[in-house]
Amino acid sequence: MLDEPRSGRLAAWGNALLAGLVPPDDAAHRIAGDDASHRVAELPGESGPVGLTLALGRLRALGAKGLRVALPIAGHPLGLSGPPEFNQKALDAGEAVLATGVALGLVPEVSAVGPEGDQHVEVLWRCLPVREAPPADVPSLGEAERELAEALREATEVLSRLNVAGAGPAAQAALEAYRARAERGREVLAPGYPPRALRVLELAQRVGALIAIAYAPGGDGKDHGGAVSASEIAARAEALRPVERTARRAQVAAYNAYVEELERGGF
Repeated sequence: MLDEPRSGRLAAWGNALLAGLVPPDDAAHRIAGDDASHRVAELPGESGPVGLTLALGRLRALGAKGLRVALPIAGHPLGLSGPPEFNQKALDAGEAVLATGVALGLVPEVSAVGPEGDQHVEVLWRCLPVREAPPADVPSLGEAERELAEALREATEVLSRLNVAGAGPAAQAALEAYRARAERGREVLAPGYPPRALRVLELAQRVGALIAIAYAPGGDGKDHGGAVSASEIAARAEALRPVERTARRAQVAAYNAYVEELERGGF
């Protein structure tokens, strides 16, 4: 939950490019982040993999108006619309991007290239047909914000009840990662997003930080964030599962806010 999904970067900065708010090279740079390269394969009209700039231009020419995010896990096809073949690939990857205006979706294949100790990450996005239908289980920004406020209270209560002090090195690392993300939070969502989307995404990351503390080995100086028995570990997972689900739904709602606003005629 602390890491920004690649699908989120692709959707956010891809939307800004499609809207004409950022130049192509800037969008491609923001999407790639620290990865060595991003390419798109199986794109209609292209004989082989192409770079992000060309791929986004091709999607626009094919009729793409915006990009949505999906963050599915087993039993929760969050943001997906089918068909089953695409859903399975997205589930295997844990994320995907779906275009609106054209029935296409993108699923990342991530690989580490190079000798041990000097590896770099390359990402190949597979472009596949998708079903044009409402995405599964994505709340509105307003719903996500209300649910997150309650989830934050629940997560805090759970950690307190289960005796997760949050004082160990893993907990501190999780908190530092969250603070670093928060400091550059305004770079996460590209131009064109409503302020509420940024607020919801930041709150989702805050909830994710608490979850990371609870699950991290040594979170309070003991394994499994302080759990000392299998039953305590299971109890923690059971208690935090709905909180994590809420945070993921809110994350998707924030990234998809541009398309939701576009479809309501807000732009």
